[in-house]
This record gives sequence, C-alpha cells and structure tokens, in this order.
Amino acid sequence: MEIHIVANAALGESLSGGDRIFIECARRWAGRGHKVFVYVWEEGLEMCRRNRLEGVEIVLWSAARYERYGFAVNYLMRTLTGLFAAFKLKRGKSPAVVYSASDFWPDSIPAFVMSLKLKAFWTAGFYLFAPGPFKGFSGVPRIKDLLYYLHQWPVYTLVKGKADAVFVTCEDDREAFIKGGRAPEEVYTVRGGVDAKTPRKFKEELQKDYDACFVGRFHPQKGVLELVSSWEEVVKRRPNARLAIIGADSAEYRRQVEQAIGSRGLAKSIDLLGFMDGGEKYDVFRRSRVIVHPAIYDSGGMAACEGMAWGLPAVGFDLPALRRYYPKGMLKAPAGRVDIFAGLILKLLEDPVLYDKTKADAVSLAAEWDWDARADDILLFLEKSAAKTAARKGVAWARS
Repeated sequence: MEIHIVANAALGESLSGGDRIFIECARRWAGRGHKVFVYVWEEGLEMCRRNRLEGVEIVLWSAARYERYGFAVNYLMRTLTGLFAAFKLKRGKSPAVVYSASDFWPDSIPAFVMSLKLKAFWTAGFYLFAPGPFKGFSGVPRIKDLLYYLHQWPVYTLVKGKADAVFVTCEDDREAFIKGGRAPEEVYTVRGGVDAKTPRKFKEELQKDYDACFVGRFHPQKGVLELVSSWEEVVKRRPNARLAIIGADSAEYRRQVEQAIGSRGLAKSIDLLGFMDGGEKYDVFRRSRVIVHPAIYDSGGMAACEGMAWGLPAVGFDLPALRRYYPKGMLKAPAGRVDIFAGLILKLLEDPVLYDKTKADAVSLAAEWDWDARADDILLFLEKSAAKTAARKGVAWARS
C-alpha cells in the first residue's frame, strides 16, 4: 500500500503533536513494508532530518523563498505550491491512502486534491478545534485567535464533507464530527504515543536537579504563564525548588514568560532550556521529580506521558480531554486554579506514599501508549476503512 503524508504546515524547530504522530507512524509503516511518501517544504524537511525519519521518500515542495514576504504570504504559497504539485500527480498501481497531518491549509487542501488525483482514501488529521472567536485560548480574546477560528472554518467544512475519514485526538472532538454528520466508524480517535522501551534501558539514577519539568510549545493554550504563577506559590514553601521548562515556538510568548519570571523574582528558580528532543530531553526527565502539564485548552496532549514513561508522576488541570487521556498517573487541579496546581506539586514532593503510587500509575499508563502498538492500530484502521470505502465506491482495492 502507498501512504502519502502531507505535512507541509510544519513550522519552526518545535514539534507539534500532529508532527510527532506522523513522524512516528511513518517510520513504523515504512518498516512494515509499505511505501511511504512525505510531502514537506524546507522547514518540514529539516524537521524530518532532526527526527531521523528514514525509510520514507521525502518530496520537497519548495517554498522557503517566500519567507521574506512574511508569514501570511509564505503560508499561502505553501498551500498553492502543494496544490499545484498535487494536480500533477498520476495514479500508481498500488492502492493509496492520503493522510493530511493537520487541519492547516498547506496540509488539508493539497491532500484533498491529491486524493482525487490518486483516487485514494483521504484521512484528514483534525487535532484541535479552534476556541470560540470571543473566548480565545486563554479566555481572553485575541485577534490571532479570531483569525485562527475563521481560518479553520473552511477546512472544517471541507473535511466534514469530503474526507473519507477523520483523525481526532479526543472523544469530544469525535462527537462534534458525528453530530456534524459523519458516521461514527469514519472518525478515529488517535491517542498520542511515547517511547515506552527506552526508559527501561536506564537503571542508573541521576541527581534530581529539578523538582518539576515542563515540555511543550510556547503558546497560550499550553499554560506556561499559569505555570510560572504556580511556581511562585511552590517557591514560597520550598525556596530552593527548581523548574525546567523545555520548549520553543512563539518569540512573543517567550518574552511574556521571561517577563513573568523576572517580575516574580524567579530567575534562579526556573530554567528556560529551549527546544530539546531525544537524549538531552530524556536527561532532564531523569533529573526531575515531577512532570507538569498546565495546558488550559487542550484536546489531549502526549508531552506529559513522555515524562510519565520515565517514572515522573504528573500534575495537570482538570480538562475534559485530560480526564480521558490521563485517568491515572496525573493529579488534577480545577482549570485555572494555579494555587491548587501548586499545592498538588507540593503534595507529590512532600508525601512519599502519594508520590510512589502516582509514579507507579504513571509508568503503568505510559506502557499502554507505546508507539509500536499505536502505529499498528492506526494502520489497521486505515487498511480496513480504505477497503470498505473502495468497495462502496466500486474502486478496486487490494492490500499490498
């Protein structure tokens, strides 16, 4: 089977959940004998190289030359470049699946056209509904949030009406598509995955330099500012407590975080480590006691589970999606209550019995998230769904 993954929206050195899903699945699907194509622009190509994505055929849709005209022009040209390239494709002999890695235009629109040209089964990744236009990610409306909402609407309409299947990351989003008219069997909840095997190879304990660590993008929905407020409360009781923040993305939001740290006198208590992955990120996990996931708007999220796989109990906010994602291994504070969030961190640090129980639950849950099993489950869904859809449309389909 040919699997065509459109990941033309990749941006910056950070790695979104959607990026992680397609990269980890692509490497495993290729390893199982399928021919996998990944379509990216220059930044996506660098992302694939950083993450050592091998065994796939990477197709470059060059668009870096448009960066000098600003993000909006570059974004539009990435969409058009992918669109024109998709029009030129010719159908091969093998059955094909097209997977758009996100709901952003440079992924979704070319993927739709590609599915028509290849007479392929189109699965659309739609991993996060934009918040309401008057609410925003943080409860305070911003012009960026309004533009994101308006930008997502035509893609939602396209995906709801034309995709053969939809990938979401939580049951609430799945229900939204079903209420919108999709059949239940056409909407698949893709829970993230983690490398559950590597932590077992490390037996040696490292010195615990950090009482807690965070991994995620610098974006209002990830709650980094709320985390800084919480850490101020932690330090009041434990003056020497230290927090590691791993992440990158928005320079504007990072400046806000740096200002918040400075204004609260937390410069010696919080280390901003920038983007990390692989071994250096794992070392931070091994040097930490707790993983924190302060997202205030989320449809799931796998970053916390990465730390849980390394034996770190977690603290998060009690969001609907997180109740399903993390039924154990994570203590949850009412959404937005940074004081209670801080209190839960302190409880884990000061109560050995609670710490050990939550740690055991975290490791147990992370073992269920292993990428090998996740990739196989997703592939099985694609194969079965594509075959059924082909039969319904009268198109020849045979697993290769």
